[in-house]
Amino acid sequence: MAFPKPKKGAIFYEDRQVYAALANNPIAEGHCVVVWKRDVKDLHILKRASFEHLMAVVDAVRNAMLKVLRIKKVYLIYMDEANHVHWHLVPRHAKRGVNMLAERPRKLKDTKLAVKLMKQLVPFVMRSIKKV
Repeated sequence: MAFPKPKKGAIFYEDRQVYAALANNPIAEGHCVVVWKRDVKDLHILKRASFEHLMAVVDAVRNAMLKVLRIKKVYLIYMDEANHVHWHLVPRHAKRGVNMLAERPRKLKDTKLAVKLMKQLVPFVMRSIKKV
């Protein structure tokens, strides 16, 4: 199974190694994915520096989601259904825990949230540029 391409306007962060986007088929409003660009089948294959970069982006996206969506919790879910390294970041709204995973995915229709998340990520991007 090839990893699906994000919908137009859904990507709100991208560098040479990863991108972050609104999920094509969200199970909650604001569901995002952070995707490793290179075809890597599992986390254990990534070198330490690559893994740390991936997780720094996941952390920055989670923090942006907390502020923009005004929520207290984001679930981080690593699943290998696509046989490609990626994280799902699912905001906790009214449903909690495994009950949320029972939600039926919907189609992403509106990408306006991507712009808000991109603006919230500006400080992270500036720190990352200074490190390079």
